[in-house]
Amino acid sequence: MYQKHMNNDQLVCPVDAPDCHWLAQIACLQQQILDLSELVTTDALTGLYNFRHFKNVLQVEMNRSKRSGIPTSLVMVDIDYFKSVNDAHGHAVGNVVLKHIAAILKDEVRSADIVCRYGGEEFTIIFPETHLRFAVKVADRIRETIAMTPVHCNGEDVLVTASMGAGVYMKTSILDIIDFVDSVDKHLYEAKQSGRNCICHMDYADLRSVTEVSFDERAMLYNNE
Repeated sequence: MYQKHMNNDQLVCPVDAPDCHWLAQIACLQQQILDLSELVTTDALTGLYNFRHFKNVLQVEMNRSKRSGIPTSLVMVDIDYFKSVNDAHGHAVGNVVLKHIAAILKDEVRSADIVCRYGGEEFTIIFPETHLRFAVKVADRIRETIAMTPVHCNGEDVLVTASMGAGVYMKTSILDIIDFVDSVDKHLYEAKQSGRNCICHMDYADLRSVTEVSFDERAMLYNNE
């Protein structure tokens, strides 16, 4: 029915009709498809990716780590005492807090990292091709930023903190996506039990030998692509 110019996105009638009445409808349908696609993968409140997108992307990155040998790191973030915020200030303020945290998460990560709303007051950050040490360093910086940045709402400052758990998926990992997420969630629970406003993860010493990719291995991977 239509084609596009090579140099722009303007729709052009394939038979060069001077007044092709289908073009406007096609353009409208294209926009509707884009809007629906965004709704399927985006959390309406925060504008972050939603749980469905999180699962899809994490599986892709886990598969990539299996092929390349370069690890994928995952951080789970949970706002401390969020129910108390809702009880004390109301759900409207709670929503402002959620959007505030979402904005900090997006601002503090790289463009390649994927920030999602996992559900309720919980968020996730997928760090593709990233070792655990770097992901933890970034996450801890985010944790400090959250703690030092009060939420201004209705003429008052609402102070919030966040607890975090971090994990890494490697070429040698045998966990499926459910078990991998559960393992990171256990570190998050550990952070909650340790007093909150902290991040817990595996010992780096236990990971060093299996997460490092040698020069020869990396060269072989790239030569095979």
